[in-house]
Amino acid sequence: MFDSIYTASVTASQFFLMAGVALAAGLAFAWILSFRIRAQGRFFLVSALIPFVVAFVITFVKGNIGAGVALGGGCFGLIRFRSAQGTADELVAVLIAMAAGVAFGMGYLGYGVVALLGMAALWFLLSSVNLFQHRSMAADQLLRITIPETLEYNGVFDEIFAHFLREVEPVGVKTTGMGSMFRLSYKVQMKDAAQEKAFLDELRTRNGNLEISLLPFVEQGTAQL
Repeated sequence: MFDSIYTASVTASQFFLMAGVALAAGLAFAWILSFRIRAQGRFFLVSALIPFVVAFVITFVKGNIGAGVALGGGCFGLIRFRSAQGTADELVAVLIAMAAGVAFGMGYLGYGVVALLGMAALWFLLSSVNLFQHRSMAADQLLRITIPETLEYNGVFDEIFAHFLREVEPVGVKTTGMGSMFRLSYKVQMKDAAQEKAFLDELRTRNGNLEISLLPFVEQGTAQL
């Protein structure tokens, strides 16, 4: 089962056996991932076909993994250049499918099936438990406060921050409203998420009831104050 099915030259029966197993395992892999990854249906279709596509390339470069990986890597780079950046889940799924495709392309059908279905099952299991979500580590949030230009903002919210926030870090300041207002941005962590409304109400008493937003903090988005 775990020996290569290929001999010195690849026969038609060996190729079609590899193709059938690669496609079946790829479909099962994509189907399992569809329960844990939010993506368009085309992504799962591509994930199901990648093991066979990679195996096809490896098979017809006579098992030369270097040439196959170079060719596949170049094509993969072009696809990623022409496509929007995927999520971490999508990228890992593609890499698993490509790795299994190499095994199929070398004729090791058993290893390819184990790699695809084993990783899918492990992914399903790990994503079902909160293994890496620690309650002691509160999520960072982006706090934006709009204030009138007449308000001296240095230290004006310090008392409120000390009462409601575990951590606060200034991110930046920008003018808005044709220069008639300032927008202050902070990276914050709440002491108690249940106190979020009370926190915002306290801020409204200081900023003249102007706009306030509390959003998930994203590192690459911090420049958009």
